[in-house]
Amino acid sequence: MVSAPCRWSVVIPAFNEERRLPAYLEGVAAYFDGRGESYEVVVVDDGSTDGTSARVRDLARAHPAIRVERFEENHGKGYAVRAGMRTARGMLRLMADADGATPIAEVRRLETAIEQGADLAVGSRALRDRSVARQVRPHRQFVGTVFNLIVRALGVWHVTDTQCGFKLLRGEVAAELFRELRTDGFGFDVELLLLAQRRGYRIVEVPINWVDQPGSRVSVIKEGPRMLAQVLAARLRLGFGRGPRRAP
Repeated sequence: MVSAPCRWSVVIPAFNEERRLPAYLEGVAAYFDGRGESYEVVVVDDGSTDGTSARVRDLARAHPAIRVERFEENHGKGYAVRAGMRTARGMLRLMADADGATPIAEVRRLETAIEQGADLAVGSRALRDRSVARQVRPHRQFVGTVFNLIVRALGVWHVTDTQCGFKLLRGEVAAELFRELRTDGFGFDVELLLLAQRRGYRIVEVPINWVDQPGSRVSVIKEGPRMLAQVLAARLRLGFGRGPRRAP
């Protein structure tokens, strides 16, 4: 039986997030309950060895819109987001990080971009705007800047912060792009944007509030080279042709 569509899908990849995720999930549920629109929250537990799935199921008893998809082994963030997006039913599909670095209410900024014609709205910690604040540790900011300069050289246009985990897509756009996505690791965001450009979708970058959260398990020294390798592999796989290009 095919599940009925809903207005919103929120896909949250999680790995050993039993401490940080529950509070964020409570906030997500409260926000969308307050909007009075149909929604679902899909938590993809990517092989956690702690009680992440158990905590999500506990919350799901009070908030039936929440569900968890669990993998026994860790596959990577790209794999987890892709799995969640492929089961999502929303007309609008948001990907968000489990640490809650971006307040869920920031989705309204991305939604405005979609309402104004964007197919994919990308949250940005790099764009300057007086209405937003960001707190980023200096070494992460430096590494992020260097990474995005490389990414731009490889052909991602108009996006200065490809790795922000807060992105909103139209449902049909998400279905097409995540059907084609192949990158399993942290470099998947870049492949997603390359695919969107190749298809001629309109991408808009939106400044958002963001606070670097303690307890991050992502080592920029360890993951940086892997991400670059994944990005280069995606670029080679897709070819270096520019494809359709739309103004932001």
